[in-house]
Amino acid sequence: MKKPSFFFLVKAILYSFLWIILFSHSNTVQAQFVKGADVGWLSQMEATGYKFYDTTGTEKSCLQILKDHGINTIRLRVFVNPSSDKTNGHCSKDEVVAMAVKAKAMGMRIMIDFHYSDTWADPSKQTKPAAWKDHTFTQLLTDVYDHTTDVLSALKLSGVTPEWVQIGNEIIGGMLWPEGSTSNWSQLAQLLNKGYDATKTIDSTIKVIVHIDQGNNNSRCRYFYDNATSNGVKYDVIGLSYYPYWLGSDYTLTINNLGGNLNDMVSRYGKEVMVVEVGGDYTKVKNTYDMLVAVIGKANAVPDKKGLGVIYWEPEGAKSWSGYQLSCWGADGKPTAALKAFLSGPTGIHSIEGNSRLKIYPNPATGGLLNIELSNMSVTSIISIFDINGKLLREQKVKDQLKTSIEVNYLPGIYLVNVASGQQKTSGKLFIN
Repeated sequence: MKKPSFFFLVKAILYSFLWIILFSHSNTVQAQFVKGADVGWLSQMEATGYKFYDTTGTEKSCLQILKDHGINTIRLRVFVNPSSDKTNGHCSKDEVVAMAVKAKAMGMRIMIDFHYSDTWADPSKQTKPAAWKDHTFTQLLTDVYDHTTDVLSALKLSGVTPEWVQIGNEIIGGMLWPEGSTSNWSQLAQLLNKGYDATKTIDSTIKVIVHIDQGNNNSRCRYFYDNATSNGVKYDVIGLSYYPYWLGSDYTLTINNLGGNLNDMVSRYGKEVMVVEVGGDYTKVKNTYDMLVAVIGKANAVPDKKGLGVIYWEPEGAKSWSGYQLSCWGADGKPTAALKAFLSGPTGIHSIEGNSRLKIYPNPATGGLLNIELSNMSVTSIISIFDINGKLLREQKVKDQLKTSIEVNYLPGIYLVNVASGQQKTSGKLFIN
């Protein structure tokens, strides 16, 4: 048999390395760190005519503004038979499906949060839906299975299969009280497993989350998940809330406890972990920004990439509309600067800003877009991207155009972006993870 030439061997080796790089890059995209927003109020905010504006004052859809700030995941809560109350109702199956379809069309990942109630379920209340009020425990098991299946089937029929499904919301004391209270762990475990089974019937790849509050409190978390383990609860991800505001202290006093607990949950139970709810006072912008950066850092530092991400609860829920203190939105309809925390960190592309007439908003949600916004400019702008060695990779001219986007689907590394528009110039680094 003829021996392969030296040139052929070198070529084969180079192709092998190329495939390894491409495969690694593909896995990086698939394992993208979650930077999320729970937007359960959004449908009703839109229905009441609330207007959203980006930081330049341009009216945009809320989802687009979130995406422009690095949000790549949308979390949506589901109530069983909700009222029409502006802030305590809605979140019906149809509303959730409609919003999920919108979010998916924009490249967002989807999480569905089942409350198994007609309104809020949280540590202080886990009220059964009115239609289930007089049902036996056996009937409640069927209710959980059927409701979960019904919502997820409607989503799937509309082209949306969520990546995560949360069975119950902040269930430190159980759910569907009194039958599913933690005073009867055996029954709670059966209810949770019905939700798990229903989810996996729709699609076995959906990851099931079991969620409690006070993610900084290790003993509280161990109490709950130890009992879940001993009672055979089936789940894939530990979901935790973290609200320094409700703890009555600054985040600096508990952030290390959060980080330690995230690590302990992974090592003790062998599960992935995610901060599925976080929030800070919208009037304390710098503090909330710093808190978010710290939380993102702690989640990203969990070993073996088992810290999946961080989700802000209702960043768009401006107090002027909702009465809620912990949004990331001002009375002017614009996001506060705290939301920019999601533009930095482990998803790779950091925020870059120029002068008042030129702004660059990196958007890691789709794996690499630079959204360029110009104002009061009539000359040709030249956007250039270089690698770390100064090699020009991309150059694009923009003439008499206020907005444009450039794809930057490059391999992990550091890149330099220069923008020249007449006498106006700016530059910054891209960090692609």
